[in-house]
Amino acid sequence: MTSSARLTDRTAFITGASSGIGAAIAERYLSEGANVVAVDLDPTGVNALAARHPDRVLALRADVTDETSMTEAVNAGTRRFGPFHVVVANAGAGTYGLIREHDTADWKRIIDLCLVGVFITLKTTADHTADGGSVITISSLNAIQPSAGMSAYCAAKAGVAMLTRVAAMEMGARGIRVNTIAPGLVNTNATAGMFAVPEVVRQFEENASLGRHASPEEVASVAAFLASDDSSYMSASFVSVDGGGNTGRYPTLPAIFSAL
Repeated sequence: MTSSARLTDRTAFITGASSGIGAAIAERYLSEGANVVAVDLDPTGVNALAARHPDRVLALRADVTDETSMTEAVNAGTRRFGPFHVVVANAGAGTYGLIREHDTADWKRIIDLCLVGVFITLKTTADHTADGGSVITISSLNAIQPSAGMSAYCAAKAGVAMLTRVAAMEMGARGIRVNTIAPGLVNTNATAGMFAVPEVVRQFEENASLGRHASPEEVASVAAFLASDDSSYMSASFVSVDGGGNTGRYPTLPAIFSAL
């Protein structure tokens, strides 16, 4: 446990917690003293987390796009630990395809997972979040920086950013803060396809002010800050964790992929 233990006696509900950013946030919250309700459609990672911390982690399989599934997860979490002090709507995925040729069903799948899933997470946890709590959504650099071939992901993440601001307005009367974290390129299982193409990574890093990509733990550090009282007067904020990538341009994915 860290010396600060800023989240002692608090409970966090985290979606997409089996791997990547979600797993890193779960680990960081545990190190800061929190109990964690770890939710994922693939329970492998959350089950492993619960095995390592049986007294402080409840692992649940749930589909963020299904309201009934999420309601059951929320109810199970509150039965185990009581109200949530932190909610992290992290689950998401991306796809690639130019608008004129993109499969519509696949486009809707990304919108459903990345935007509707966040809405359902906020809806089902709202009445189970303690007054004065913190809600964190995970949007993306793509919420503000477009990329050819990523219309579904860009649209969904821009939607998450605005949904976060609306939620902050609606939940502020209870002292609940709602903020979004917008990562740039992070090395996770979800971005393995990009890391398999060196030119994509090179352009990302070239266009980031810091000249590199991020680790999941760097995003988790910001999520820990937003979960803690250290961010007590922050709400409706868009927190870029992109190494300055928003000051440059996005990689030219169509040109890169067509050259492969």
